[in-house]
Amino acid sequence: MPRKNYIYNPKPVFNPPKNEKKRSTFICYAMKKASEIDVARSSLNHTLLPIDPKTGNILPRFRRLNEHRACAMRAIVSAMLYYFNIDSKLVEASIEKLADECGLSTFSDSGNKSITRASRLINEFLEPMGFVKCRRIKNTSISNYIPKKIFLTPMFFMLCNISKSKINNYLSKKMKLSQKLKKQEKKMFISFSDIKIISQLDEQSARNKILNALINYYSASELTKIGPKGLKKKIDIEYNNLCKLYKKK
Repeated sequence: MPRKNYIYNPKPVFNPPKNEKKRSTFICYAMKKASEIDVARSSLNHTLLPIDPKTGNILPRFRRLNEHRACAMRAIVSAMLYYFNIDSKLVEASIEKLADECGLSTFSDSGNKSITRASRLINEFLEPMGFVKCRRIKNTSISNYIPKKIFLTPMFFMLCNISKSKINNYLSKKMKLSQKLKKQEKKMFISFSDIKIISQLDEQSARNKILNALINYYSASELTKIGPKGLKKKIDIEYNNLCKLYKKK
């Protein structure tokens, strides 16, 4: 590929796709933090020892960031954060997608696309420095291994000046919200489709259907605590609510 094509876009910038779902508060916070500092000139880039991901050995000869690669790094860090899944630690985007949206993809005169600028940045800098970890697949067309899945490491967030406590705090809030939603879902022990079916049954059949739903919904220990009288009371409440619901209609 001609040299002029390699630096076709000397000032790449991440442009997120339009009509994408809204990102979480943590992702928005992380992207803002990354934009406030120059990740390509972080002191970590000079103090960390580059490690060969295949052998685990220190790389004595290591290609540091020139200005073109520094520009590429600034763009791709934002893109990786944008597609980051905090639960799996996975960047949910391919290298080609990252390259395209950061303006790092290049094209030869014959129209062939190359994502070398992005893949080399990952293979030759971000991974050896410990900012990302990759799982690879064999690319038979070029007899080489390319990253298939990219995972962000704790060092990546240090690079962006994001503390571990901030990540843990977000995860804690997310877990509490999840538990709250589960409790809310638990209150709906009869599905809407079942409600429609029950409404068309005679009273005794409807009560039996509600009873079966309650038995499937509660655990054995919970049913013991509720007791026969409590169970009957719940059936009465649900049946009366059902009658009121369909009477209004």
